Amino acid sequence: MQAELGVTPLKFLERTIMQRVFVLDKNKQPLMPCHPARARFFLSTGKAAVFRRYPFTIILQERAGGDTQVMALKLDPGATTTGLALAAERLREKYIVWAAELTHRGTVIRDALLARRVLRRTRRHRKTRYRQPRFSNRRQAKGTLRPSLQSRVANTMTWVTRLCRIAPITAMSVELVKFDTHRMQKPEITGVEYRQGTLFGYEVREYLLEKWGRTCVYCGIKDVPLQVEHIVPKSRGGTNRISNLTLACELCNQTKGNRTAIEFGYPDVQSKAQQSLKDVAVVNTTRWALWRCLQATGLPLEVGVGARTKYNRRRKGYPKAHWIDAACVGQSGESVVIASNHGPLLIKATGHGRRQRCRTDKYGFPKAHAPREKTYAGFQTGDIVKATVPTGKFAGIWIGRIAIRHRLWFRMLHFDVHPKRLTIIQRADGYEYTQGKILSTLSNQP
Repeated sequence: MQAELGVTPLKFLERTIMQRVFVLDKNKQPLMPCHPARARFFLSTGKAAVFRRYPFTIILQERAGGDTQVMALKLDPGATTTGLALAAERLREKYIVWAAELTHRGTVIRDALLARRVLRRTRRHRKTRYRQPRFSNRRQAKGTLRPSLQSRVANTMTWVTRLCRIAPITAMSVELVKFDTHRMQKPEITGVEYRQGTLFGYEVREYLLEKWGRTCVYCGIKDVPLQVEHIVPKSRGGTNRISNLTLACELCNQTKGNRTAIEFGYPDVQSKAQQSLKDVAVVNTTRWALWRCLQATGLPLEVGVGARTKYNRRRKGYPKAHWIDAACVGQSGESVVIASNHGPLLIKATGHGRRQRCRTDKYGFPKAHAPREKTYAGFQTGDIVKATVPTGKFAGIWIGRIAIRHRLWFRMLHFDVHPKRLTIIQRADGYEYTQGKILSTLSNQP
C-alpha cells in the first residue's frame, strides 16, 4: 500500500515527471495530451477539472472537439510485467508522451489455486468424509486459458481499453515474441537433437541415477533404495519437469518435507537444476490470445519481434526497461524519442478482493467468516483518498490507498485513520499506482 503527502491537484502536477496529461473535451471525447504546465493553467483558471487521478486526466469545461495527431499505443508483453507507451508522431519522429509498466498478478492466482487444490486433496485422504475426485467433468471452449494466464491478457486489454477512451489512439504495436525453449537450455543443440529431448535413450529413474551418481544428493549415502524427489516441491510451485527431480534416501526425503533444496541447506543441488521455463511458457501461451484481442479492437496493428526491439533500443542508446522496450517495438520504434526526464507510471494489479467468505486454517477447517459487504462507511479497500490528520505523530495531509476494517478505523500505510478524516479521490479499480524512475537515472543494460 502506497501513500504520499500532498494537498491539491496542482501540487500533484508539479511532481509529475514529464508524463503528459490526458485531456477530454466537455463531451468526454479524447484530445491530444498536454504538458503538465498547460494542465496547471487550465485547472488554476477554472477552464478544466480533474477527471481522474491515475492516470492523471482533466476534462475541459467548455471546449468541444479539436485537432488530433497520429498516436500509437505500443506494448511489450511479459510474463510478470507488460510495458506500455504512447507515441505521438511529429516531424517524422515519434515522441513518447506517456509510459507505464503493468505488473500482473498471475502468480498470486496460481498460488491461490494451488493452495485450494492442496486443501481438497488432503480432505479427500482424511478418514472423515471421502470426496470422490472430479476430473474431466467440465467442458471448456477451445483456446480457453487457465485463470493465471487469462488474467495477464485481461489486465493488458483493460488498460488498452482505458487508454483508448482518454487518448486519440489511431494505431497499435505489439511485440509478438516466441522463445526457443530447447536452445535456451542447450544453445549448441542442432538437427535431430530437437526431436530427441533430454530423456532420449533413458528411463526417468535411470537418467537420474546417471545424473546424480547413484547416491543421495543430501547425505551422500550409497547402496540403499533411493526415492525420486522434487528439488522445489509441488506444494511450493514445483513441477514434474526432469530438471526439478533428483534422488534422495527415505530419511532425507521425509526430513526435507516441503522445503526447497536451498531452504534445506543444499544450494549446490538447486544450482545444478536447470532454470525454470515458467515465464517463457506464459509468454508463448498467451501471445496469440493477446494478438487476437488487439485485432478485435479494429485499429491497425503492427507486429514486431524481440530482436528488432533490442536493435532499436541499442541503436538509440536507451537502457533496458519494460516501458522503453515497448517504445522501441516494431519498425516504428526506429524513430522513437524519449525525454531524459521521462518516467513511467508503475501499475500493479491487486484484484477486487476475494470471493471466499469462509477462512480456513492450514488443515482446511473453518476458522472465521468474512463479512458479506465489501464496503464500510462508504469506503472500500483500495480507494485512493485524502486523509486530513489534525494532530499526532502523523499530522498533515496524506494521499494514498486505504484498507478498510468493519469498524471505525481504517489502515493507511503505517497508521490508522478515522473515516471522517477521509475524502475520496479515486474509487478502487483493482490497481495500485506509484511513480517510476526517470530515464536519466536508469543504468545502461544490454
